[in-house]
Amino acid sequence: MAKDTKAKSKKAEGKATGKILQVLGAVVDVQFEEGEVPEILSALHTDNNGQTLVLEVAQHLGENTVRTIAMDMTDGLVRGVDVVDTGAPIAVPVGPETLGRIFDVIGQPIDEGAEVTTKEYWPIHREAPAFKEQATETEILVTGIKVVDLLCPYAKGGKIGLFGG
Repeated sequence: MAKDTKAKSKKAEGKATGKILQVLGAVVDVQFEEGEVPEILSALHTDNNGQTLVLEVAQHLGENTVRTIAMDMTDGLVRGVDVVDTGAPIAVPVGPETLGRIFDVIGQPIDEGAEVTTKEYWPIHREAPAFKEQATETEILVTGIKVVDLLCPYAKGGKIGLFGG
């Protein structure tokens, strides 16, 4: 009973640790102690040559082992390295501070701009917005090209290509 309580408290803190069993390209298998297996889509952190590598749990394999997907290169990653469960999914910054910026899948800016600090972070896997939350009116996208705007206006939010020559 005491062991189970200890495992649950570690899990609640998000400090469960495991060891890398196998590295196959971007796929990494990690084994945890009994009762500390992270949930699917949880983010795990490990050290890879001085850089923090983020892994996302994709599958439970049994025997306290999870199969994860690496969010960056796994070159130099070896068996036996410690992996820490964050207890949360991968989340990215959202808000006005992110407009016009370019981010990677884990929310790090890759456009050589300043570090982004926002009040809100959203998980990368979440429910789609409800239909009533989506815009239903059709708006025209003003391109600034008079011929296009007059003869063949584009609907905002759609997919279309404009070729020039």
